Amino acid sequence: MSAFKPQRLAVVTLAYWVLFLYMVAALGWWFIELEKQNQDISSIKLAELKKDDPAYYNASLKIEEARKRKTAQYIGEGSIFLFLIVLGTVFVFRATRRQLRLSQQQQNFMMAITHELKTPIAIAQLNLETLQKRKLDEDKQQKLISNTLQEANRLNTLCNNVLYASQLDAGAYASAKQEIHLTDLVESCIDDFKNRFPLRELRENISEGIYFYGEPLLLQMLVNNLIENALKYSPKELPVTVSLEEANKKVTLSVTDEGSGIADEEKKKVFDKFYRSGNENTRRTKGTGLGLYLCKKIAESHNGYISVTDNHPTGSNFTVLLK
Repeated sequence: MSAFKPQRLAVVTLAYWVLFLYMVAALGWWFIELEKQNQDISSIKLAELKKDDPAYYNASLKIEEARKRKTAQYIGEGSIFLFLIVLGTVFVFRATRRQLRLSQQQQNFMMAITHELKTPIAIAQLNLETLQKRKLDEDKQQKLISNTLQEANRLNTLCNNVLYASQLDAGAYASAKQEIHLTDLVESCIDDFKNRFPLRELRENISEGIYFYGEPLLLQMLVNNLIENALKYSPKELPVTVSLEEANKKVTLSVTDEGSGIADEEKKKVFDKFYRSGNENTRRTKGTGLGLYLCKKIAESHNGYISVTDNHPTGSNFTVLLK
């Protein structure tokens, strides 16, 4: 499918160029024909005048002025028509190209979400069948139950991402903002990831006593998506650092990893809906392309913004600034 997309885009581009050149050529041809007709009419009118007539000079001037006015009219109308042709062609081409890209992203999303749904369902089903068919000791039972609950939580997170992305896009999300203890919320998210990924190192730099007026569920989703993204795209042996601080009535949340980083030309694209990096190592990781998009929408809904910068010497630093 990825090989088909450039080919389809090339066909559309060629078709639009051919259509555009045809319309410009037709416009030029009609201008030449009309100007030729204008010249012929002026010549006929001049030929009808009698040269020994005292009014010959004034009449010939009027005919010449009429010819020039017609030429100026053709040039003016042709220029406007050419401008409209160029404007319409550019608009339609850009809209078509945007639609093709969105269609490709949606197809990628459908394939990704199908995989994301099938994996936890298969794991949960296998664990439950094992519990049903075999008599296991208490420790093994608890381990299988714990794994099943983790997969259920993963499914719940995935469904929430899709649901809230749709609601935020449509402006249909019923916000219930309140004064929340942001420090506790972020620390709770970190503790949850430490329990889920005990082999990963999560470092904290959290300031105490930070309160913020916002939507608890959305802010929790924001923090979770950023941490999950950092864990997903960084080596397992390297740490992820979460920082939260307040200064000048602004709250800054940052999540830093030591992975391969993000290319400069992709730094803005990573917050687009369904977008996933073109790097092959990145594409092999799990994901739907909604996590960072949701982070951007949530930050904007709280009068803030999100950005990504390089973490030297390697890695990325995602920063959310909330006013």
